[in-house]
Amino acid sequence: MIKVGDTLPAATLMEYSEVEGNGCSLGPNPVDVQKATAGKTIALFAVPGAFTPTCSAKHVPGFVEKAAEFKAAGVDEIWCLSVNDAFVMGAWARDQKTDGKVRMLADGDAAFAKATGLTLDLNGKGLGLRSNRYSMLAKDGKVVTLNVEGPGKFEVSDAETLLKQAKA
Repeated sequence: MIKVGDTLPAATLMEYSEVEGNGCSLGPNPVDVQKATAGKTIALFAVPGAFTPTCSAKHVPGFVEKAAEFKAAGVDEIWCLSVNDAFVMGAWARDQKTDGKVRMLADGDAAFAKATGLTLDLNGKGLGLRSNRYSMLAKDGKVVTLNVEGPGKFEVSDAETLLKQAKA
């Protein structure tokens, strides 16, 4: 499992773009994790799936609500990762009104989740391999804090916990 001090894995995530411009085409666009985190502080949180009850009611709204405070604490971007496709993440972004506050990134084949060792096997429930629920701060592509939830929990991966760590 990834730990504090480790470099984020080389992976490509996908992000749905609503508008064409600045080298981005309308629709899914690749995001190279190592290039996108270089020289930046990223508040990253991962969830088992888009549109799930806890994630939609508490997780994403908490990060959207605290976006300005994260910026004031020196965080350049907030990322939400889920093992879904970019179209689902784009729809969830619209539903959650994340525009300009939280980047909704798809880990469609769970490559990032696997590379970090933060997977959740929900095959027995018909949901396949997912990501654990966690949050982390990464500076210049290196993990500086990591908060991994226990199964069915929502205690340490929330926006408030990560914001306190960003301010420390």
